[in-house]
Amino acid sequence: MPTPTAPEPARPEPHVIAVGAIQGLVDRTTDLLNTLADPEVTPDEITAVLREHGETDPATTAEDVADLRTAAGELRPVLTADSLDLAAERVNALLARAAHPPRLSNHGGAFTWHIHVDSDDEEAPLAEWFLASAGMLLALLISDRQRLPGGVCAARGCERVFIDTAHGSRRRYCSRRCATRERVAAHRARG
Repeated sequence: MPTPTAPEPARPEPHVIAVGAIQGLVDRTTDLLNTLADPEVTPDEITAVLREHGETDPATTAEDVADLRTAAGELRPVLTADSLDLAAERVNALLARAAHPPRLSNHGGAFTWHIHVDSDDEEAPLAEWFLASAGMLLALLISDRQRLPGGVCAARGCERVFIDTAHGSRRRYCSRRCATRERVAAHRARG
């Protein structure tokens, strides 16, 4: 009687990154970018966004908001690039500024293992942390998918950015709501 063999572990599909950790970073990055686009955003609003995404003690100051807004101003051009080469060039410039080797951290067991590319696991300035982690995210998406990592919503009047993790055709809208609104408007215009 033949000896049964264990089935081979499932292999991930090509061009699929560790979805859980990446999606959390995608959501945090887009929420911060879109919140920081409001010129009247307050430190409390930024703190709320950070808490929503799992940061335990993200008290922010007006200076943090100003620095984060500057960082967001450096990240948005990656998402508005009209070519993959330009997006990659812009990400490389962000990563060169970070200049800290990637490392794994679990913050002394308080979190699951994740990659850090900022200067310190606990004390790095918020803007440095935001720029470094978002830069690494965008680099991973570009290298894994070989296409633009996101964009600005194509819906009329919407300026929200998005990071594209969809498989298949390239995403054009920040949300289903904007996509539906545009489809309905196009349908009404035709008939």
